[in-house]
Amino acid sequence: MAEKRKVSRYELSGGMQQRVALARALINYPKVLLFDEPFGALDAFTRMKMHDELLKIKESTNITMVMVTHDVEEAVYLADRVFTMTPRPAILKKIVAVDLPRPRNRDSKEFIEIKEEILDILNFTA
Repeated sequence: MAEKRKVSRYELSGGMQQRVALARALINYPKVLLFDEPFGALDAFTRMKMHDELLKIKESTNITMVMVTHDVEEAVYLADRVFTMTPRPAILKKIVAVDLPRPRNRDSKEFIEIKEEILDILNFTA
């Protein structure tokens, strides 16, 4: 019979570490989940997979999720509302509604328009 050995978190990929962290957060059936740059250390493809997994969890559990992110595309893809803020001190600038159907197409005209609106609010337009 093969021995079971404990797996160190250092042996898990970044995506697997995020999945474990999410499972730990969900185990007690919270009403609200708070995220602070949860996918910042992941590569682009793993990040997009995690976005879709998070949306599946949201749909099946109806948990309120609040996420801090500096990635505008991530915010538009995941959020129903994006709260734009100033740099220090953090003051709310504007709330942007994201009224797009899911699954969202990152290349659609409407998606890009909302992304550009947020970038404009944050003064990141060219």
